[in-house]
Amino acid sequence: MRILFVHQNYPAQFRHLAPHLARDPRNEVVALTIHGVDAGDGVKVARCRLTRSPSKETHPWARDFEAKVIRGDALARGALQLRNSGFRPDLVYAYPSFGEALFMKDIFPHSRLVCYAEFYYRSEGLDVGFDAEFTPASDDKACSLRARNAHHLIALDACDLAISPTEWQRSTFPPEFRHKIEVVHDGIDTDAIRPGTEVRASIADIGVDLGQDAEVVTFASRSLEPYRGFPTFMRALPELQRLRPAAHVVIVGKEDVSYGASRKDGRSYKQALLEEVGGKLDAGRIHFVGQIPHPAFVRLLQLSSAHVYLTYPFVLSWSVLEAMAVEAPLIASSTPPVCEVVKSGVNGRLVDFFDAPALAKAIADALEHRAQWTELRRRARETIVSRFDLKRICLPRQLALLGIGAKS
Repeated sequence: MRILFVHQNYPAQFRHLAPHLARDPRNEVVALTIHGVDAGDGVKVARCRLTRSPSKETHPWARDFEAKVIRGDALARGALQLRNSGFRPDLVYAYPSFGEALFMKDIFPHSRLVCYAEFYYRSEGLDVGFDAEFTPASDDKACSLRARNAHHLIALDACDLAISPTEWQRSTFPPEFRHKIEVVHDGIDTDAIRPGTEVRASIADIGVDLGQDAEVVTFASRSLEPYRGFPTFMRALPELQRLRPAAHVVIVGKEDVSYGASRKDGRSYKQALLEEVGGKLDAGRIHFVGQIPHPAFVRLLQLSSAHVYLTYPFVLSWSVLEAMAVEAPLIASSTPPVCEVVKSGVNGRLVDFFDAPALAKAIADALEHRAQWTELRRRARETIVSRFDLKRICLPRQLALLGIGAKS
């Protein structure tokens, strides 16, 4: 079978599925990308380039769509080159959020088109307006979001099937399209991501060596920004250090923005929050480590005495599922994407997204009463194994939906 994956940042969401398919000699697997990497895993990577940037003269509400069309055009031209070279896929699996799926059905009209249905923007009830401090709602924002969804609607109309990683993410899409959307997660490799023994995390950049006996609080996000609750977490730290002065706090993430808007004053959220609460902190026990390799991140989770995950009503992160898989004691926000997976008092503890004092108290409780968390930690891993296991649940389900037989 010939399969084409399309993602501007490949492999991303296809990091497990594409190489799995490439290991089957019956398949020819190609990835079409702009910024992606060749992982050397049997997937042939074809690259294309953007020809221009969005015009500054474009109406602000249309500028995002223009950016998507420019990316879609680049990927369509890359697809044309593949077609002209003789590659005509039976299946195209596209991640549409950057415009990847806009024109795939036009280049390959006889190929089955599957889209990754990650998130559909709305002006009420989801991320926008959830946080009055950082993402306030407005009439202008509502209009721009309606225009911002145009490429999603085009992809949903063109695709034969869409796949969403969670039920809640599927629910963000218009009801009239949900009949096309099936739910299956990308998958967590629970054979590899599991509780560790005798784990130590050496953070060379700051000269700290943390072991199993240390109290280690972890927080992780692609970027340190409001969408993932970074301000609430930072505001909880002075009280946490008062309650648990020996605790080390390790913060993973880039000092930039991935999802929301940058600050108008030009400062990063890290700079602004350190200005706000830094004078109340023992900085020697707070370690910003930036982005770290995934194996090191897993070791850090294995070491964690309490892992904190906060999010707007938005896309659920892989990191929270990985934390549960290694049985890290989890304190998370009681927001809809989290509540689909985490039940407070059953496999973790939930707190209000904005309640920094309650967050500090919950973390301190996890540090003080480790033995009482044994059953919650076990159930957390059990949740991931039973619902999100890569090899036994998610990959077989994905293959069935894609109509691809298992390797004999």
